[in-house]
Amino acid sequence: MDGIKYAVFTEKSIRLLGNNQYTSNVESGSTRTEIKHWVELFFGVKVIAMNSHRLGRRMGPIMGHRRHSNYRRMIITLQPGYSIPPLIEKRT
Repeated sequence: MDGIKYAVFTEKSIRLLGNNQYTSNVESGSTRTEIKHWVELFFGVKVIAMNSHRLGRRMGPIMGHRRHSNYRRMIITLQPGYSIPPLIEKRT
């Protein structure tokens, strides 16, 4: 579970909870396979899809990245009937 930093609670992530999708920030060096394995092992759930993106900031026609952006955001979709408790603590 070292790769998962903390859960993200934004308007979009709260809306996605209704679709059984969970949003969290993870280490940028972690692979999708590692994150999927950690989530399934730690929470005892079945992951059916994962989407990820690096957080960036648009400055005119140029897409930039935040300084010290050592994480990316994952949206994890679980099979119907499974759920995970929210990760409230922000890990440092």
